[in-house]
Amino acid sequence: MEYRKNDIVTLKIEDCGIDGEGIGKADGFTVFVKDAVIGDTVRAKIMKAKKNYGYGRLEEILTPSPNRVEPECAFARQCGGCQLQALSYEKQLEFKAGKVKGHLERIGGFTDIPMEEILGMEQPFHYRNKAQFPVGKSKDGRIITGFYAGRTHSIIENRDCALGVSQNKEVLDRVISHMEKYHIQPYDENTGKGLVRHVLIRYGFFTDEMMVCLIINGEELPGEDALVKSLREIPETVSVMVNVNKKRNNVILGETVRLLWGKPYITDKIGEISYQISPLSFFQVNPYQTGRLYGKALEYADLTSNETVWDLYCGIGTISLFLAQKAKMVRGVEIIPAAIENAKENAKLNGFTNTEFFVGKAEEVLPEQYARTGERADVIVVDPPRKGCDETLLATIIEMQPDRVVYVSCDSATLARDLKYLCAHGYQLKKVCPVDMFPNTVSVETVVLLSKGKVDSKKIRVEFSLEDMDMSEFQDGATYPQIKEYVLEHTGLKVSNLYISQIKRKCGIGVGKNYNLPKSEDSRQPQCPPEKEKAIREAFKYFGMI
Repeated sequence: MEYRKNDIVTLKIEDCGIDGEGIGKADGFTVFVKDAVIGDTVRAKIMKAKKNYGYGRLEEILTPSPNRVEPECAFARQCGGCQLQALSYEKQLEFKAGKVKGHLERIGGFTDIPMEEILGMEQPFHYRNKAQFPVGKSKDGRIITGFYAGRTHSIIENRDCALGVSQNKEVLDRVISHMEKYHIQPYDENTGKGLVRHVLIRYGFFTDEMMVCLIINGEELPGEDALVKSLREIPETVSVMVNVNKKRNNVILGETVRLLWGKPYITDKIGEISYQISPLSFFQVNPYQTGRLYGKALEYADLTSNETVWDLYCGIGTISLFLAQKAKMVRGVEIIPAAIENAKENAKLNGFTNTEFFVGKAEEVLPEQYARTGERADVIVVDPPRKGCDETLLATIIEMQPDRVVYVSCDSATLARDLKYLCAHGYQLKKVCPVDMFPNTVSVETVVLLSKGKVDSKKIRVEFSLEDMDMSEFQDGATYPQIKEYVLEHTGLKVSNLYISQIKRKCGIGVGKNYNLPKSEDSRQPQCPPEKEKAIREAFKYFGMI
């Protein structure tokens, strides 16, 4: 049977998509339903219909799943932040471990995966040490703050997020009453007018130090002294700052930071190590689980005080310093100069003399240093952004031949792609441990241990074909099979290599010189249909390619 937009369907939810949406079938027609969980029987309204699948809006839960729980937050459905609050925490962990395993099997080609049990939290709420609240106006003209509704920029008013610290509400109450008193307007994205864009709050879980930073569309804030006086009444406040961002874009923070009062940073700890965190620092948002994540990375690195370790994508030195506790020497590489300055300060703060930090691309710094010192890496640790490692960096790791590679990943799809490459070049997958850094959301971190050894054909199925000869697919964020996988999981559409390479060319992404070009000028190639082009572009965005 064919379904159309606005049709009402009854579905038994039998699966969960990678964004946490429920998946059910009606007469062979697949429907993705946000807010439905596995085990629910629901009535859904088709909002968008394709040939074999569609997207439905949850109208009514006819029979709730035994795994359904009452969300802690009243705004869980509208807000885009927590996709899994209605699912019991036990099932959330099961879903995340399954997601990692599924990506390693389907994208990495691994079988018999050495998975350890996922590390979950005892209390999966109020774990975030950082929150960025957009400021705007309600329909009746009041100043409001909260979070953006899923996939929109309309603000859901909520000053007390279930994932944040209790002090957030008090800060926001004071900031808004200050704005009202001094007639300060919130920023309006449509006009580019107004002053206050966001309120950034960072909280040290182990030091109880709090920073408040207002992101403003101008140089100064009316009544700055009065605002400081008000915020200092909250005992944990140690830093009040403004960040200037006058650009008309979606980037939250600008480059200029001005201290209004206190210190220009807060200090927090992970395990025994202290870190200074400024408004612009990247720092993991869940301090409890970060300790466990880095502890697992340290365990996998298996250091005996004799090793030279390279930490690639080291940021402000968070993992580097953890490793320095047990290594002979740790060298960190990061492309952002300010982060490297932070890393050096953090090493000094903790009294480490066995660390060195370099600004630059790891794939350039590593060979240069190797040529200069001849000192090989015993262990290489990588913690790349969502798009994974650059292919030239993976080739450099292979060239350096470390005994062990510890890969910390925030995206199991790009992790699987990179592991496939490393294991095809002589490494073996020894251990995999998912870590739930972001309870109630679909995100999951993973720590993996690889060690040097011969390729074991029973453990890995590596299928190199002509598409793998187009090396641009690695340099540009994702492989062809991975893009196909993403498109299929998100839309149910099957796309060919031909279509992907056509859209790559349209987006200005390099593909092999003659890759998927027609044999002659006259030959007619099928052109990628619009809905498939849209799906491929979404995949490119996801993998950071455009």
